[in-house]
Amino acid sequence: MAQPQSPDTLAPRLMDLYQRLLAAFGPQHWWPGETPFEVLVGAVLTQNTNWGNVERAINNLKARGLLSLEALRALPSGELAELIRPAGYYNLKAGRLMNLLDLLALRFGGDLEALWRLPLTQARAALLSSKGVGPETADSILLYAGGLPSFVVDAYTFRVLGRHGLAEPGLDYHGLRTRFMHNLPAEPDLYNEYHALLVRLGKHHCKKTTPQCAGCPLEGW
Repeated sequence: MAQPQSPDTLAPRLMDLYQRLLAAFGPQHWWPGETPFEVLVGAVLTQNTNWGNVERAINNLKARGLLSLEALRALPSGELAELIRPAGYYNLKAGRLMNLLDLLALRFGGDLEALWRLPLTQARAALLSSKGVGPETADSILLYAGGLPSFVVDAYTFRVLGRHGLAEPGLDYHGLRTRFMHNLPAEPDLYNEYHALLVRLGKHHCKKTTPQCAGCPLEGW
């Protein structure tokens, strides 16, 4: 593994990484969702599963005309769990989703715009106060539903940056997120595209146990 970069070289290296991935893969057009609320729901349901399973769960809600805060909060928890069963861990996720919906209803009057209007640190803290919403889910909601500059970190991010000397062993979620946000412009579109490109790289080349280095956009980088 390469040695971590010094602070004065980190910013240009992060931008070079982004430009290489964008040139290789093109825009990724994330996140799938017709409304901010749908994206918010999807961010909770996608925990520990793939997007295809989440789509099936969301389509169940759409088919019943339930994809709104008011309609979902009115559902018995067991009924919600059955509808989102395709997303896996459906009882757990039903509880987590209800916790978040209650927070939005009771603290923000069900108005997502009221959440987005808060300073980023306060909006993030509000989401993290909801039981079952961790940093990755909170940042996904802020970035993809709210259009706010909150960088999303996941396992692919740690893997890619670790293998290229940009993230040392022991660096936690907060540390890696801060590394991006302190060295890149605070631009939601950039954060959106960057995260999506890292996911694409992780799925197709920088795999956990059998990395496909030949033909990787970062080969020899």
